Amino acid sequence: MSATPAIAASLEKIGARLQRIRAKKNISLADLSAQTGISKSTISRLERGQRKPSLDLLLPIAAVLAVPLDEIVAPPRVQDPRVPLRSSRAEGRVFVPLSRHHSEPQAYKVTIPASESDPYLRTHAGYEWLYVLSGRLRVILAEHDLTLGPGEVAEFDTHTPHWFGSTGAGPVEVLSLFGAQGERIHIRARPKPAQ
Repeated sequence: MSATPAIAASLEKIGARLQRIRAKKNISLADLSAQTGISKSTISRLERGQRKPSLDLLLPIAAVLAVPLDEIVAPPRVQDPRVPLRSSRAEGRVFVPLSRHHSEPQAYKVTIPASESDPYLRTHAGYEWLYVLSGRLRVILAEHDLTLGPGEVAEFDTHTPHWFGSTGAGPVEVLSLFGAQGERIHIRARPKPAQ
């Protein structure tokens, strides 16, 4: 009995998946061979698609790589990329998470009412990046007292005494990216072509 086209396509990709997982775990062919008892040439042929995968080969390999067998055999499932927009309120501000909370940096759309204009400086671990979507944002960072308008950006180490809020003239909306581990935001953009 021959495999369905979907199963055949999945079987063809086992070698590439296996090679990717092994490389990610930084395990050499020789180490994998020594730990599984499967010859280095057999594992190499399996990874290149020149050897038919079988449970006799895949089970010990999955055990040594410490991955579930389905990670090698089944195509990875793509998670629904949509982030549920559930707002919360804190200190008068409305926070809408734009990223899943288990990942860093965390992204939020923050709406700050006009009444949030009395500064109180604080410090904490991390690094923050702010992009003003609308309104006027007041940012106090140590001795700096700045006002930013739409399209302007600020980034700072949150160990520095800081506060941001409305100028008092109206509400402000910002995009906030925060990393608790102090990662700086890296923006990758292509330069505009010379004209």
